[in-house]
Amino acid sequence: MGEPGRHRIPPMTKNRLSVLVLGCALLVGGIATAQRPKENINPGRHPNLAAAQRLSEQAWQKIVAAQQANEFDMQGHAQKAKELLDQVNRELKLAAEAANRR
Repeated sequence: MGEPGRHRIPPMTKNRLSVLVLGCALLVGGIATAQRPKENINPGRHPNLAAAQRLSEQAWQKIVAAQQANEFDMQGHAQKAKELLDQVNRELKLAAEAANRR
């Protein structure tokens, strides 16, 4: 079976350990790369853009909840959606800044 004095880890335990390590790595990586969008558009000057930004924030929060409910096993699609919402937030901010220059 193996060398005396050495312990063998059963395959099922190896699989569970691998999934746990991968899950932790994805969680840490996800937190590091996709931060919650910042609400930084003045609703007094740009009510529609501020509302869009607020809805983007709500969508981001719902994705986080979905990731947690599914133990982050969404094949990277939820993370990609969060990254796209970050891009949406940046574009909304740029739109507000462009309108401010007019």
